[in-house]
Amino acid sequence: MSTSQQPDPKDRPARLTVGVVGAGRVGPALAASLQLAGHRPVAVSGVSDASRRRASQLLPDVPLVPPAEVLARAELVLLTVPDDALPGLVEGLAETGAVRPGQLLVHTSGRYGAKVLDPALRAGALPLALHPAMTFTGTPVDVQRLAGCSFGVTAPEELRLAAEALVIEMGGEPEWIAEDMRPLYHAALALGANHLVTLVAQSMELLREAGVAAPDRMLGPLLGAALDNALRSGDAALTGPVARGDAGTVAAHVTELRRYAPQTVAGYLAMARATADRALAHGLLKPELAEDLLGVLATGTNGAEGEAR
Repeated sequence: MSTSQQPDPKDRPARLTVGVVGAGRVGPALAASLQLAGHRPVAVSGVSDASRRRASQLLPDVPLVPPAEVLARAELVLLTVPDDALPGLVEGLAETGAVRPGQLLVHTSGRYGAKVLDPALRAGALPLALHPAMTFTGTPVDVQRLAGCSFGVTAPEELRLAAEALVIEMGGEPEWIAEDMRPLYHAALALGANHLVTLVAQSMELLREAGVAAPDRMLGPLLGAALDNALRSGDAALTGPVARGDAGTVAAHVTELRRYAPQTVAGYLAMARATADRALAHGLLKPELAEDLLGVLATGTNGAEGEAR
């Protein structure tokens, strides 16, 4: 059995110098992951105290400099700023001459493809869109979560292999997304991940109101099973009063929500309508039971409410 040790990543010759423009939750984690693959972070920009703390935690000893200086120092630049700020940032960097020919310019926006980098492309940069389909905390755990994480990849055809190789080096799985499909791709992820957080947080609040001491412990196994079933079986995993057509139970839910948490009623009704439509379409909700249920959902209350209480 060999006792030879694997070389420390710090001892391997770096292949690319890496810079980060925008030290939010994503950029430092991606740069730290690239560092594990042998690349060398050399500069990061950040404005807020929180971004500076994240940079110092995930990229210790990497200097904080203005964005133009990041581009001056790095061969591979990660543009990890909010979606709405990205077009203006790219235009500004290109107009001021900060972009260098042959420089790899990578943004991590889910909304945009590679075309948002066209001003930099005209300046000679190599544009890549690499969006990690992951939620980030801004802590070192994010680097671990990148292992096996899917990335939405969009780039000019001649750069496709380079883009996919960078994703693989970060431990991710590249998934090619056509330029014109990026907004739909991003909407799908936001629908599933962002709205899930809202739903879980609301559910926990309601359980506390109902007297449950540890709502997280109660919900953990239930939501874990529901997510696993949904990923495996899609709409066939639907359960509960809406899929069964229990109009009285749904009406009782609405009544209690109006009493204790009126801010949740609109979301409950909207999700219940969507669930009813899918259950009907897949034969889970019997048509003869759907009429009363849809009546409750259309008005938010009906005669079944009194019957259920």
